[in-house]
Amino acid sequence: MPDDFTAAFAALKPVLAKYAKRLSVKAETEREYTLLTKAPSPFPQHKGHPMYFGSVRLGKAYVSFHLMPLYMCPALTSTVPPGLKRRMQGKTCFNFKTVPEPETLAELKELVSAAFKQWQDKKWV
Repeated sequence: MPDDFTAAFAALKPVLAKYAKRLSVKAETEREYTLLTKAPSPFPQHKGHPMYFGSVRLGKAYVSFHLMPLYMCPALTSTVPPGLKRRMQGKTCFNFKTVPEPETLAELKELVSAAFKQWQDKKWV
């Protein structure tokens, strides 16, 4: 794996790690960092399991940053800045091949903060 991927993973992980005390860390390895809710999901289809909030994963072709609130709170999607939107793959994933620019990282932090606040307002976290 390219060194750029490792550096990108290292830059992206703290964006989610900021919320680790309010969420539950499901995975924390050199290749994956995943956060879930601590409480069981209020949705019956989750069968009492926690909800997936987000993750950073180091893959073969890129580092992916997943943010599930984008899927569950569609209004949040309209707030994704153009710089981040260009990196989107699907509804909840952003791909990075290099360390994000400071502006992009700041936009991602703001988006994650807004996502967490929405889930907090809904009492999901």
